[in-house]
Order: sequence, then C-alpha cells, then structure tokens
Amino acid sequence: MHEKIVNLENFAKQVRRDIVRMVHAVQSGHPGGSLGCADFITCLYQDIMTHNANIFSMDGDNEDLFFLSNGHISPVFYSVLARSGYFPVDELKTFRKINTRLQGHPTTHEGLPGVRIASGSLGQGMSVAIGAALAKKMNGDDKLVYCLHGDGELQEGQIWEAAMYAAGNKVDNLIATVDYNHKQIDGDIDDVLPLGDLRAKFEAFGWFVLEMNGNDIKDILQVMAIAKAKTGQGQPIMIIMKTEMGQGVDFMMGTHKWHGSPPNDEQLASAMAQIPETLGDY
Repeated sequence: MHEKIVNLENFAKQVRRDIVRMVHAVQSGHPGGSLGCADFITCLYQDIMTHNANIFSMDGDNEDLFFLSNGHISPVFYSVLARSGYFPVDELKTFRKINTRLQGHPTTHEGLPGVRIASGSLGQGMSVAIGAALAKKMNGDDKLVYCLHGDGELQEGQIWEAAMYAAGNKVDNLIATVDYNHKQIDGDIDDVLPLGDLRAKFEAFGWFVLEMNGNDIKDILQVMAIAKAKTGQGQPIMIIMKTEMGQGVDFMMGTHKWHGSPPNDEQLASAMAQIPETLGDY
C-alpha cells in the first residue's frame, strides 16, 4: 500500500507540473481547480476505475466511465488522460492552440480519446452521468459511472433536478464528487451564493453521502473503496471532496484569483521549483 501511494503521489506531482506549464505556455486556462483535483483524478485513472486506454470507445461498454462536468479544469484531465495512455504526452504542448484536440473546455468533435462529452457549460454533467448509468443498467453492464463537479457549479438548478431524479430512480451505480474548495471565479462561495449544508442537502435528496480529503491520496483510496462498496444498494452516492485550490503551488493556494489566471515566467519558475519532476516533462 505504501508503494502504491508513493507512485500515485509521484504521478500527481508530474500532473501538477503539466498543468502549470500548459497554462503558462498559452497564457490561458484554469490552473487553480486543476491543481486541487490532481490527486483525485490521478487516483481515478491510475487505481480506482476499470478502463482501457487502448480500446477507447464512446459507449464504454464493460468499463467504468468518468464525466468531467466542471470542464474548465481541462488541464488536469488532459494530463491524466495522456499519462494514462489515451494519447501521446507530447500532445499536451498543443493545449488551447489553433486546431488542437485539447481545447480549453473538452469537446468531442476532434475525437480526443478519453473525452465522451463536451463539458464546461456548468450544471449538465450530472444529468449526462445519470443517463450513462441508466444505460449500463439497461445493458446489464455492472461497471460504474463517476462524475466530478465544482462547488460553484452546484449553484445551477439543473444539478438539483438531476439529484432528485437519480435518487427517485435508484441510480445506484453512480458515484458523484464535488470539489469543495469554497472558491469560484468571483470569490469565496459564501460571498457569491452560499451552498449551506451540502451533506444535509444531498441526504435530504436521498443520496448516500461521504466526505474525504481530496489532497490526501490515502484518504481518497479509502473513501472511494467505501463508495464502491455502497453501490447497488438503491442510492446514488455523493462524495464531498475538500481540496485546496492551487494545491502544490504556494502562491496559488488560499485564493480564488488563480481560478482562471496563468502564471508569468517568474511564477512558472517558482512553481516548477516547488513541484519535483517525477515522470519526465513533455
């Protein structure tokens, strides 16, 4: 277990290097939330999910599926997909450039392996995930569906319609996660539109709710194992994941200002000095 955690931590460190370098290279993108979710998405693709990058299909039959609803954190998604074998790591150099497959928000018309929906129009990912989960049930497919949401995204009404539907229809092969870093583009969640008691809300909507530290790989693995064990019992599962926006880069942590701001050359050098290269830069 110790060796596994070290390997996952090293993978996540390289992902963080990728994120900062990608956003810096084009002076555009969303580093804050990407850095905060690096550990979680690393664990999904490197340990938790059943998937095969070599036989990617849009249907994802007999595979676990993941939907990134808060698509603006595409840098972390692209880095993990590339380093998990979905497309060449060298392609990360094309992030947000003209005619790239790695658009600022994930899209499908370029045919980028690993991406099954266009996302970034916040509030829609849970509905898609529910549809995919119901399709698996209809097809006799026992694999699971995962989705990730931003906490600011929960200010969208469609999320709560979907939450009602999932519980009312016992979509119990769905594990949703909220990145609860308390930050959104305009400031602190509580200053923009408070979410209240998220655990109590989702429980009132009929979900089974867990909480975890999204920047602690050991805790991620333990809580996700509990979540998987609770599938098939009549309730959708929600994980409230506490993270730090900008995790791993000291000057990006504790503020919403790096939600969608790129680092300059000096800041890039500072960030790279803080994050060791573990798997090799692209």
